[in-house]
Amino acid sequence: MEPILERAGELKQELVDFVYDAEGELAEALEAYAASQLRQRKVAQDMIVDEFLSVGKVGTNTPLELFLENGSTLSKTDRALVSQWQRSFAGLFAVEAVLPDGFELRNWLTAKPYTVKPATAKVAADLARLQVGDILLTRIAPVDETVWMVSGPYTQMGKLGKPKLAVAIGNFKDNYKSWLYSDAPDLLEEAWRSVEHYHEIFLEFFGSDEVTMPGYQFNKQIGAFQEQLTQRYLAAAGVDGSKSLDELAAESGMTEEELAAAAEEAGVDPAEVSQLFNPGADGQKPKMMAPAVQLPDDLKKAEQLTVLAHPRWGQMYLPTYTRVKTILEAEDWQSVDGSSKLIRHYLDAPDVTPFVWHRLAEQYPKPLETILQTLLDRPSFQLDRDLDALLEEHGKPLQPELPEIASVPIHLHNLFDEAVREVQKSKSKDKKKAKKSGFGA
Repeated sequence: MEPILERAGELKQELVDFVYDAEGELAEALEAYAASQLRQRKVAQDMIVDEFLSVGKVGTNTPLELFLENGSTLSKTDRALVSQWQRSFAGLFAVEAVLPDGFELRNWLTAKPYTVKPATAKVAADLARLQVGDILLTRIAPVDETVWMVSGPYTQMGKLGKPKLAVAIGNFKDNYKSWLYSDAPDLLEEAWRSVEHYHEIFLEFFGSDEVTMPGYQFNKQIGAFQEQLTQRYLAAAGVDGSKSLDELAAESGMTEEELAAAAEEAGVDPAEVSQLFNPGADGQKPKMMAPAVQLPDDLKKAEQLTVLAHPRWGQMYLPTYTRVKTILEAEDWQSVDGSSKLIRHYLDAPDVTPFVWHRLAEQYPKPLETILQTLLDRPSFQLDRDLDALLEEHGKPLQPELPEIASVPIHLHNLFDEAVREVQKSKSKDKKKAKKSGFGA
């Protein structure tokens, strides 16, 4: 093992010991961070601790910075090595190649490659079974300009077919939202821009950031809305989607391939492009692709579905929002059937974001405060002072996380499409087998 890797492993253990052995403000910060994160996410505690080293806050400093401040015996080289670990991040990696002393990994979220090596004999032994094509969930940290080390705990997932890989990526997106595209700030910025763009068109189409209608009706509206989105993307590419390919080519003087490439570069879904242009048209692919929004069956069947829209929080689909308003508008809220259960559900449900709560607090400040005082048995509860702390207590992040409507990198979009097709193909085969064997309709 290279001396710098050995030293990195030793320093990492010293850093962990420093945090675990700490008392006072650092110990309290670790406890608070771990408790908050474990309420919000399904993540192993040792992964939370490894995150805390570089992103936790003790006053204005990270634990890593405190370690450097207190490390009077650390050499200049040691300090330079440890300082780099502020760039450590969590990822879902595919093994591209097995090296004599490590691996070539590719971050599935951003398609970026990394040379990663174990910094201790134990990690090397644990990862010795990894093969090309295996998937590894872990955190990595830089050692020098070209080599990274396995920084935190790791989960070896083996080789995954596309459907299972899509599920693993979905789980990563749910539990590591703050690490999405963390090694590709350009993709992250573009994803956030797509949310703002989506919101602008939502307001234009629906005329409000709060829409209530039967679920089946909204499902029809969302189809028309997404068609308008596509037309906007086409317009941004300088393409009139209402005209045939021949007409467009004749008017523009461009070839069919050039027109298709222009549309795709503007962010149009490949399925939409194929309806307008010849399939298989070449050209540069866009970096990001907007996912299609599909309402689950329970929302389609909702008697009254309310959709709240925000340029950062995205869209929230709430089938019980009108009932909550009824509770808040009632003279005696406890006389409304199921009122306590529904308010508690709003506190616990992950899809009821702080944005929803702040909107209710703005529209019904006194009734909401009174209800929470009674429901939680906290007579001194003050909405303007205590609401955010209450929401954090129930595992709700106060800052927006990238919503589901955000565009995703094209390689992820393609993976999810292929995974869905494989699942549908498998279901179709199962149905045929069932019919042949005398089962099924």
